[in-house]
Formats: sequence, structure tokens, C-alpha cells
Amino acid sequence: MTASPQPVEPFDLVIFGGTGDLAVRKLLPALYHRYADGQIPDTSRVIGIAREMLDDDGYRAHARKALLENGGDKSKVDDFLKLLHYRSLDARKDEGWDAFAALMSEQPGHVRVFYLSTSPDLFVDICNRLGEHGLNQGKARVVLEKPIGRDLASANQINDDVGRVFDESQTYRIDHYLGKETVQNLLALRFGNVLFEPLWNAEHIDHVQITVAETLGVGQRVAYYDHAGALRDMVQNHILQLLCMVAMEPPSSLSPDAVRDEKLKVLRSLKPIDESNAAQLTVRGQYRAGAAEGQSVAGYLDELKDHKSHTESFVALKAEIANWRWAGVPFYLRTGKRLPERVSEIVVVFKPVPHSIFDASAGPLAQNRLVLRLQPDENIKLWVTIKHPGPGGLRLRHVSLDMSFAEAFGVQQPDAYERLILDVVRGNPTLFMRRDEVEAAWRWADPILAAWAESGEAPRPYTAGTWGPSAAVALIERDGRTWNEDSD
Repeated sequence: MTASPQPVEPFDLVIFGGTGDLAVRKLLPALYHRYADGQIPDTSRVIGIAREMLDDDGYRAHARKALLENGGDKSKVDDFLKLLHYRSLDARKDEGWDAFAALMSEQPGHVRVFYLSTSPDLFVDICNRLGEHGLNQGKARVVLEKPIGRDLASANQINDDVGRVFDESQTYRIDHYLGKETVQNLLALRFGNVLFEPLWNAEHIDHVQITVAETLGVGQRVAYYDHAGALRDMVQNHILQLLCMVAMEPPSSLSPDAVRDEKLKVLRSLKPIDESNAAQLTVRGQYRAGAAEGQSVAGYLDELKDHKSHTESFVALKAEIANWRWAGVPFYLRTGKRLPERVSEIVVVFKPVPHSIFDASAGPLAQNRLVLRLQPDENIKLWVTIKHPGPGGLRLRHVSLDMSFAEAFGVQQPDAYERLILDVVRGNPTLFMRRDEVEAAWRWADPILAAWAESGEAPRPYTAGTWGPSAAVALIERDGRTWNEDSD
């Protein structure tokens, strides 16, 4: 029998950027689902903050529409909406902050979570305002959405300035990929089964692939994206965190610092990529007009309305980890927009058998693969070789042992934000990035960005709806390997 989810203590969650896309599409639905499952007490409050002039009823109506469109139960949605409040504030103006502080003081014993779902250039202004009104005291926590800066220097500046108001134990740098069930199951697979961990090393693993592919273009994020690009937007945070979860040594326990200490060791062990080898180990791309999901779509430069931009919408890299466990094992990383399908997955490819006892009539022997699908349908597949059933000789077939979470457990898997928000309320930072992790990731990424800037080369074009530039295929195939693109 499945245990009922345990309620958290009463809290006030303040969402700065409370009318934005992330709040409406992810945060409010996540909170609603946890409320519907009985984990959020009725005395808790969710307070949206933005510059729009709304009152509580206006904000509740805005949220109600989004929640019902997201499949919410009408009666439960109406109960949840009683928790919602709204205040109009500008982080750079004085008006309204005294009244907001008074609102917060009505529940002095509550955990206070300040979720900064805003542009990073507002992080420091908001934190300073919270500090000036004493809202950083007691059980107060601040959640920072990525990106934390655009390079090491700016990340350090943000962390220094936020750190003057909220200390490190109060600061939660969120990466929602770490809250996905499949990523959590990677820990269970590796450290809860004797089967995998003895094989989890360079002696048995040929290579690892991590892919985060999107069918969408930059859309409404074009202004932000053109100052970021795929490396800053996805690789430096999401993909490196996934790499750490695959590659880290077994922690002594699941305590927050034990896990994060091991991830940090991986980041610090990454071999440098800089101007001396970036041309061989990295590929940048930028999509041109093509087709996505059956529709004709414009190219990146057309969406930007600037035909001089060298911002990449696609990146592929060959990374290596310089330690005993992983020496010589390449990690192929790729991410991009306007690719053929929306998929995020980790593929662990094992080495071929050292000697085949089968003759040519049996067919080729394929390498074992462990495929962890993060989205859209979370599942785990272990590809193995078996005999094809029936008479007529021994014929080999490569098949997958599947575990779909939805089918195995008969429930819809919770969104990553559901887990992560309540982890903040509980004061559990295990799945959040520590400051030294952010710094280590930027130390590795900065020389790549510098090498690209020094070269002055434009990203390689690729047609929307394809798997990126042909050079990305060459990156892996010149090593005698190929990208995993099995959709079944």
C-alpha cells in the first residue's frame, strides 16, 4: 500500500513574477496538486507579486482559468484559490513594500519562501528590499531561478549580493531537472541495486549521451535568449547537473552536503575545453527556416529580426572526466531548439562483449544500453540481446526491458516543481545547487564561450526539424559511435 503524502508545516510562499509564464504554467499547478493531495495546510498562503494592478479576486480568477485548463477539479480548485493573495510591487520602487511587510507579519510563525521567478537582474533588488523590511529573518528562504549570471564573474556578484541578505543555508538555487522522477530513480538504480554499480565505470561503459531536445523555437524569449544562447541556457546548468548525477561517486548518505560534495568533485574533474581544443570538441548551430510538428517555421535570425547574431540555438560537446572511474569514457552532450522531437534522456552505452560465440547467421550483436527518459514520458529501458523465438536456427534480437512510471504505478507522476517547492518548505536543499557547484560549472563553461568569441565564427546553420548541424553527427561518428535517436 502506498503511504499517504505527509503534510508540510504551514508556510507563506511569495512568488515574485506571480503573473508570469513560469508561475501560471508550473508553480501554481504544482502547488494546487500538492494541496489536492493533502500536503498543504489550509492556513498556508500563496502570494503573487508583480507590477500589474490586480487585487486578490483578479489574481484568483487568473489562476482559476489556468488551473481548470490544466485539468484541475473545480471544487478543489476553488478551495485552493482561498490560499491565494496578490500584491502589486516594483522591486525598484518604495511604494507598497511597507504594506507587504505588514501582510507577512500576520503569520509570524510560518515558513517564508520567496520564489524569485523574475529576470536575474532583479534578484539583488528584491533581496535587498526583503532585508530592509526584516523579511529575511527566522524561517525565511529564497529560491533563485536559473540562470545565475552569464559567466563566473556575474554569478559571483549575484551570489555575493544575495548572500549579504540570505545566508547560504537559506538560499535555494533551483534546477527543476533534478526534481524529475527519472533523475531520482538514477540514484535508486545505481545505489539501491547491486546489479549496476560494479559495472558503472570505464571498464564496462563505452560512453554516455545526454540529450535535451526541444521542438520549439525561441518564441517570446528571443530577447533573453539572444544574450544567453544554448550553452548558458541549458548546458551550464541542466545538462551538467545530469552529468553529475550519472558520474558522481556513491555519497556516504543522502544528506544534502554528502550528495552535493560528490557532484562538485565531478565538476572539478571535467577536462578543460578552451581555445586549444574547442574546434574539435564542440559544435555550435543556429536553426534556419524549416518545419516543426507539421508546420512551417521561421529561422532564428528571422525571429530575432537581426541577421548578424552569432548566438547558438544548438550545442553538441564531447566532455571527459579526469578521474579513475571515468578515464577515457566520453560524455556526448547536446541540446537545441527546433529539433525533430521534444525529448530529454540519458543514455548509458555499455561496451560490446569481448568475444562473440555466434556466427553471422545469428545477426549482429548490439551493445547494451540503459536509457533514462526524463521527458515527455518518464521511463527507464534496459536494452539487452535475446534469442528471437521460434525454430529455424538461433537468431538474435535486441529488445528493451521497459519500466514506464505511469504504467508501473498507475498514477500520473508529479511534476518536478511539486517536489522541489515542498523541499524548500521542509528546508531540504539536497536537490538544489550549492554556490560552489555554480562556480565550478561556470569555470568549465567560461573558456568554451571565450574560445567561440575568439574564433569569430558564426554558428553552423541547420534546418528546423532536423537534429542539428551535420558537424554534430561527425562529432560522435568519428569516434565510431552514433547518437541515440530511437523514439520507441
